[in-house]
Amino acid sequence: MARYINAVCRLCRREGQKLFLKGNKCVSEKCPLARRAYAPGQHGQNKPKLSNYGLQLREKQKVKRMYGVLERQFRRYFATASKSKGVTGKVLLQLLERRLDNTIFRLGMGVSRSQARQIVRHNFIIVNKRRVNIPSYLVNTADIIEVVPKERAQKRIRENLELTKDRSIPSWLEFDQAALKAKVLRLPEKEDIQQPIHEQLIVELYSK
Repeated sequence: MARYINAVCRLCRREGQKLFLKGNKCVSEKCPLARRAYAPGQHGQNKPKLSNYGLQLREKQKVKRMYGVLERQFRRYFATASKSKGVTGKVLLQLLERRLDNTIFRLGMGVSRSQARQIVRHNFIIVNKRRVNIPSYLVNTADIIEVVPKERAQKRIRENLELTKDRSIPSWLEFDQAALKAKVLRLPEKEDIQQPIHEQLIVELYSK
């Protein structure tokens, strides 16, 4: 399965904002974006005025990198959203937010989305009494998410929960930390996403 394996701090610097790709480490004073708040590379400090296309492209790249999705998969999400009922941009964000790896991250079981992806791939997660190891699996209303009853998995998750104890859990999820059991109360909305996203720019980009 293809994935980005290079330095992720360069991605935050390129987008000019923290994407929290390293979880708690991104709030440290050692964050490269805090020390060098400009794009990487030889001409990174030159900030040309972006065209409309440039703004649309940067927004798409930001969202794609935030959720750890590559281009082909992101296009599939957009195609699905454009065929669905409702506003295309909001449906697109909803699909990305419903990914199982993102859900694990939102619950605090993973310090970052990449770590949450690894947790899912390592067979630590059960959805509706069935083990699921596909990070792109889409959760739905009333789904029950649990951690497998293995000491290694339970210990790993509890360590992560201690590291993410200050992170708020979105209202579309309900979480019993003692039992390591969560429930999807409803589908996520744009208001549940903590970072600013201008999804209409992405729609305009792919609609050309």
